[in-house]
Amino acid sequence: MAGLSIAYVPGVTPGKWLKRWQERYPNAPLKASRYDAPDPLALLRSGEADLVFVRFPTGEAPVDALTHVIRLYEELPVVCAAKEHDIELYEDEVPVEDLTGAAFLDLADYPEDIGGVAMAMEVVSSGAGLLIVPQSVARLHHRKDVVYRVLTGVPETSIGVAWKRPQGDDPDDLVIEEFVGIVRGRGENSSRQPSVQERQQEEAIKARKKRQGGDAKASTGGAKGGKGGGFGSKSGSKGGPKRGPKPGGRTKKR
Repeated sequence: MAGLSIAYVPGVTPGKWLKRWQERYPNAPLKASRYDAPDPLALLRSGEADLVFVRFPTGEAPVDALTHVIRLYEELPVVCAAKEHDIELYEDEVPVEDLTGAAFLDLADYPEDIGGVAMAMEVVSSGAGLLIVPQSVARLHHRKDVVYRVLTGVPETSIGVAWKRPQGDDPDDLVIEEFVGIVRGRGENSSRQPSVQERQQEEAIKARKKRQGGDAKASTGGAKGGKGGGFGSKSGSKGGPKRGPKPGGRTKKR
């Protein structure tokens, strides 16, 4: 089986899926790398990656004629603030209405070439503003001088896995389908896995050939009977009617 190249956005932890792949297909190399730039789907278009774990607003999967995307799970939004900010007074969640009038940072102002989310968190730690990010991203960039709480009343984001759709008469890439099956939680022996379907087809072909071979032997063995034996005649018996006693012949008295 051929290998795969996979990319994932910050906050995604694909380790469990990579481990399952390596356990099932130790001879199929798997390359995985984090992608921090804004457009991870560009890796599919350029051929640099076979699959990409992407983030998108819930309900707005980036599906098009060239890209197939399946949603895997939703993420909780959190608000990040400098330590000792008022959000620390909330035990679990902060309604967005309670932050009316607060200054928020815009991640678009912090591209990767100037530090991205890490730089934005640096600004947050100074008390200059609040930042809304997915909870997984806040955990990834955890700092002792920054606190966060789940923020309610704002749109959520989702994580999905994307790959290129086959074009024209091109067949589905079975290696990609195999990995997608692992991500979706299919077991090693699931009949929906391409490798299992292929194995079942091979076994069915072998069984049919074996059956056909047995039928041919049975047919040949039945034709070795005596002349005129026909169906149900004993092997080796002579064909034709048996001769009865001669007309008028005497029978011996006991």
